[in-house]
Amino acid sequence: MKKRIVRVNNKMQKGYRYECVAPIGKQFHPEFKPALTPKQMLALGVFGGVYMRDTVKEFPADWFTRAKFAPKGTTKHLAELNYFGVNASQPLSVWRAKGWISKEDPRGWFEWYCRYYMGRRISTEDIKQIKRWKAMRRHIGQIMTHCRPGDIHCRPRQRQALLHWAYDSRKI
Repeated sequence: MKKRIVRVNNKMQKGYRYECVAPIGKQFHPEFKPALTPKQMLALGVFGGVYMRDTVKEFPADWFTRAKFAPKGTTKHLAELNYFGVNASQPLSVWRAKGWISKEDPRGWFEWYCRYYMGRRISTEDIKQIKRWKAMRRHIGQIMTHCRPGDIHCRPRQRQALLHWAYDSRKI
């Protein structure tokens, strides 16, 4: 596979470059098995429609053809754009305070996942983010314990949070 260099210039990163060394959507770590692609997540409705609107040039255009984005100029999350109609996000300031943000991915996990999906690999960061992704499984257990199978209206905040982490909680 020919390596690709991606140049990033958006509101949160100027002059950042990364190399894609794996084919798009392939050669994931064996413990990382997301149920949804970034394109599917954006089409379902995640992050209140305001996350990553300025990154459309970095990723394949078809990821954004059905993405649920808030109108231009909107800076506040619009819960109604999320698949489950609720806000399940914490402010970026919380993520920064907890040390969950890296210089490579100043927007956090989903930005990391998009770039990982594109083929970027940063071994130490990848391991850290995959560990965080795996930790989200605890919410699946909560839903299975407290909800009837297929009741997507039960625990919508947890379901939306799982959707933000590429788990398809509609199937629980």
